[in-house]
Amino acid sequence: MSSSKIALTQTVQKGGCAAKVAASELRSILQQVKFPAAHPALMVDGGLFDDAAIYKVNDEVALVQTLDFFTPIVDTPKLFGEIAAANALSDVYAMGGKPKTAMGILAFPIATMPSEVIVEVMQGASDKIAEADANFVGGHSIDDDTLKFGLAVTGFVNPQFVWSNAGARPGDHLILTKSLGTGTLTAGLKRQEATEEDIMEALVSMATVNNAVDFMTPALQKEVHAATDITGFGLSGHSMQLAKASKVSLRISLGKLPRFQKALSFLEKGFLTKAHRSNAQYTEKDVSFMQVDDLHKLLTHDPQTSGGLLLSVSAAVSGEMVQALRAKFKSAEIIGEVLPLQDKAVIFEP
Repeated sequence: MSSSKIALTQTVQKGGCAAKVAASELRSILQQVKFPAAHPALMVDGGLFDDAAIYKVNDEVALVQTLDFFTPIVDTPKLFGEIAAANALSDVYAMGGKPKTAMGILAFPIATMPSEVIVEVMQGASDKIAEADANFVGGHSIDDDTLKFGLAVTGFVNPQFVWSNAGARPGDHLILTKSLGTGTLTAGLKRQEATEEDIMEALVSMATVNNAVDFMTPALQKEVHAATDITGFGLSGHSMQLAKASKVSLRISLGKLPRFQKALSFLEKGFLTKAHRSNAQYTEKDVSFMQVDDLHKLLTHDPQTSGGLLLSVSAAVSGEMVQALRAKFKSAEIIGEVLPLQDKAVIFEP
């Protein structure tokens, strides 16, 4: 069978970051594991659900380490590889670093899928790794019932310029770099109610590498106090984690959220994933909605794949920051502000 005749989304039950283990279930599992004591050089670990680990090598260099993989979220193999790679590379950028090496993680049904599919997947990934000025250095593969692909990525960051999800300060402005809605749009694709051409706006966004650092001066980089990328737990889940890690609250305006043109109409049609429900459950105790309609609530819970960066930056430079970022991220927008700690971690307003 030719790869052009295979719709990859029809070979799996869940696709992209919507296939993540539900955040509440994952937390329950991790709480039962006894992890080794952190080495003094470990600057950031998994304790606060940050995007990557940071290990200080010396005063000028720290390692950034992460991995990410998932099942197909689109039908075209090469595009799947591009999105999977952009998504994995994003975790390094979310820490203020730059990726240097990437290793592939591949599960592939050898008996039922032609090898040319994985050739195209890996070529798409290789192209994105090259775009990030990193190196594709190997990986590991297994024969499995369903296709899964991703990367383990190592990068570098100056220890003085590390971004984490724990540094947001009251008075900061919140910037989101990409539009929301990949979960519902790709759910429509999987249901065969839409084609890739119908949702091309989202596909281009998902394949866009989250390299925000190169569009900031060193002075602007220093004004980023906290950062995370918005993926499978949605804007609601990832913003809640940032607020909790920083011991602050966030106020976000729904009217300011960048969203894909068809996102609300697809949500209205009921093109949802299991993650829409699990993200709502995960955040219900710590997130409030002030006069927000149901569709916009769903948008905040929408599981993003290769979504944008959420940056907490000094209010004095937020306008300059957005203008700088729009050179690459056309949808970049100031969506809210950081407050002193309130009863709720995140407050969504109209």
